[in-house]
Amino acid sequence: MTWGESALWIVAPYVTLVILIGGLIWRHRYDRFGWTTRSSQLYEGRLLRVGSPLFHYGLLVVIVGHAIGLLIPASWILFVPAHVYHLAALVFGGIAGLCTVAGLALLIYRRRTTGPVFLATTRNDKLMFVLLGLAILAGLAATVSGVLPEQADYRETVSPWFRGIFVLQPDAEAMAGATTTFKIHVLAGMILFAVFPFTRLVHALSAPVGYLFRPYIVYRSR
Repeated sequence: MTWGESALWIVAPYVTLVILIGGLIWRHRYDRFGWTTRSSQLYEGRLLRVGSPLFHYGLLVVIVGHAIGLLIPASWILFVPAHVYHLAALVFGGIAGLCTVAGLALLIYRRRTTGPVFLATTRNDKLMFVLLGLAILAGLAATVSGVLPEQADYRETVSPWFRGIFVLQPDAEAMAGATTTFKIHVLAGMILFAVFPFTRLVHALSAPVGYLFRPYIVYRSR
C-alpha cells in the first residue's frame, strides 16, 4: 500500500468528519436562517411532483441499503447465501439507484429549463448537483459491478474499513483491495459529506418537531 493510499483511507475520513461536524456547528450557529431547502415549488410544480418523490424515496432506500451493507458484518448473516445477498443488493439497490438518478435528472432538468428556478440556482447548488450525481452514479456502477464473479466483495474491503473509522482503526489494507469503482464511490461520498454542511443538503437533518407543539393559529374575520 502506497503513502497516498494510506492518506486517502486513514487521514481523509477524519478530515471529512472534522469538516462535516465543524461545518454543521458553524452553519447552525451563524446561518440558522439559511438552513433551508430554498423551496422553488411556487415557480413550478408539475416536474417537482414527479422528480422529488423519485429522488427522495429512492435515496432513502439507498441509505438503508448502505447501512445494512456497511454496518452489519458478513459473519452476522451467514444464513443468507452470498449469491442471494448480492442478487438482492443488485435488484433492490439497482431499482433504488435508478429511481434516485431519474429523480435527480428530472430535478436538474426542471432547474435548468424553468426560468425563475434557474435564476435562483447558485454556484453552490451547481457544485452540489455535480457531486451528488457523481456519488450516485458511481454507487450505481459499483452495485452492478459488485455481482461479477471477479470483483472483490465490498463486505470484505469497504465495510471493515468503514466500521474501523468509528473505533479509530480504519483498515486501509482492506480498502486498498477494493475495486476502482468502489474507491471512486467512496471518494465521491467523502467529498459530498465535506461540502454537506455548506449546501442546501443540510435540510436532511431538519424535522418540524416544533410544529407538533405550537399553539393553534386563530383566524378572525374583520
